[in-house]
Amino acid sequence: MSGRINAAGGVLWRRGDSGALEVAVVHRPRYDDWSLPKGKLHRGETTCAAAVREVAEETGFRAVLGAHLSRVAYTVPAGDKVVDYFAARAVSGAFAVNDEVDALRWLGVADAAPVLTHPADRGVLARFTAVGPDATTVLLVRHAHAGKKELWAGPDDERPLSKTGERQTRALTRLLPLFHPDRVHAVPKLRCTATVAPLAGLLGLSLTTEPALAEPSHKRHPARAAARLLAIAAAGGTPVVCSQGGVIPDVVAELSRGTDVPTDSRCRKGSVWVLSFTKGRKPRLVGAHYLAP
Repeated sequence: MSGRINAAGGVLWRRGDSGALEVAVVHRPRYDDWSLPKGKLHRGETTCAAAVREVAEETGFRAVLGAHLSRVAYTVPAGDKVVDYFAARAVSGAFAVNDEVDALRWLGVADAAPVLTHPADRGVLARFTAVGPDATTVLLVRHAHAGKKELWAGPDDERPLSKTGERQTRALTRLLPLFHPDRVHAVPKLRCTATVAPLAGLLGLSLTTEPALAEPSHKRHPARAAARLLAIAAAGGTPVVCSQGGVIPDVVAELSRGTDVPTDSRCRKGSVWVLSFTKGRKPRLVGAHYLAP
């Protein structure tokens, strides 16, 4: 019986000795094609983890994820295949012939496009060019599950994570390092700081509090949350920002206004919006991808 097959991959890139941008294309002898590295998810694996693993298995390079580039869907004999592609910066490693790939070529983007066998891969590469390899990616997290407000007798700011929330936090602490975050921000409420504090500790980062991204402030000053997130993006790098359900959908909608980036109001507890921006003092949203908890 056919069904959906989930897969993930990446546009693996680096700066060559001259500083020029290069991307990796791989040859698969089984299909006799040149493609971008990709492969099927293992059971229980996230798309992000699968993208990093598949890039490593096929190319030999450890990669750091950046912007989500594209979701490609097509039909294979076993069912409908859906592949999520991310920008993937090579940080270490070297290619060696393996069971799936017998050759790898580092090429400039213009040279790589005609080498790729499949039009869908060329489309992903075009999207990579449009987003840019050095886009700033902000990981906008909704705090993990904290139980029911009416069952907590203490101050709402001090409502702790539930057992489900603790599991979600552990999952986030495994997921978010795949993007190599360099800053961690959170609304000054225990359920928000507790969601990302383990990540900050793991990475040796301090935690910056963000009152402008809290629900009470957002209700009083609706424009400030989006402005603050843009300021965080303007500082560059890969920040993690933990906020609340009454803020995130409004901010994502505001940031996407006037762009061609599709977004929606999804915002479950423990979820992440991968938001990518142009670099500079006035960043503009160029990519948005929702990761369910």
